[in-house]
Order: sequence, then C-alpha cells, then structure tokens
Amino acid sequence: MSTIQEYLTNDHRKCDEIFAKMEEQAGSSLESTRTFAEEFVADMEHHFQMEERVMFPEFEQKTGMTQGPTEMMRQEHTQMRSLFSQLLNAINENNNDRFFGTSETLMILLQQHNMKEEQMLYAMAQQHLSAESDRIVAMMDSLIVE
Repeated sequence: MSTIQEYLTNDHRKCDEIFAKMEEQAGSSLESTRTFAEEFVADMEHHFQMEERVMFPEFEQKTGMTQGPTEMMRQEHTQMRSLFSQLLNAINENNNDRFFGTSETLMILLQQHNMKEEQMLYAMAQQHLSAESDRIVAMMDSLIVE
C-alpha cells in the first residue's frame, strides 16, 4: 500500500493528465472537450473530498491544527470549484476566450496548490499519520462522492 503522500500525489498527476487532455482537445473545439472537462471536474471533486472528508480531519485531530494548512487548502478548493463552474459554463456558451482565460487561471492556481500540498501538507500528514497511513489511504480509496 502507498503512503498518504504517494497516494495523493499520484492522484494529482492523474488529474493533471486529464486537464492536459482537456486543454489539448479544446484547441479543436470546445464542444469536443466537454467529456474531458466533466471528467476533470469529477476527478478533482473526488480528490478534494478525499482530503476534506478523510485526510484533513485525521490530520487536524492528530495535530490539533485546524486553522493552519488544511484551512488554507479548503479555501483554495472553494476557489477552484468556482473556476470549475466557470469552465463548464464557458463550454456551454461555446466561449473560447472565457474557457482559455479560466483554464489558464485554474492551471496556475492548481500548480501552486499542488506544490504546497505535496511539499508541505502531505509531508506533514505523513509524518504525523504514518502509523495510520494504510487505514487512511484505504478510506480515501473507498470514498464515494455523491
């Protein structure tokens, strides 16, 4: 079984790959990118839920840090969820400028967010939760998002 850090970092890579496919497809036509965009948004929401419903609470309970890095990541998740809606709306409106402007903003935010999580939060989580790592990864792996 992988560590919390490996598991969530690998999930970032999977989401990044779908994002790249979505952007590549959008170069042809926005309508043809809808499937990739919906898959990307669903996968990102699943990733956020694994963190917000499993890893963050476990980390906060273990460390007592509720206003620290997890709170900042939740705020960034909220920002990105808004961008997901804007991205899908741009596809619905067939608005190339809005789509590419939003995807560029989203890509920058995602890169910064992922770097903070991977270099700081996941490392801290692994350090504090290593004894529970298998259980936490299994919980995240089995999480179903409605």
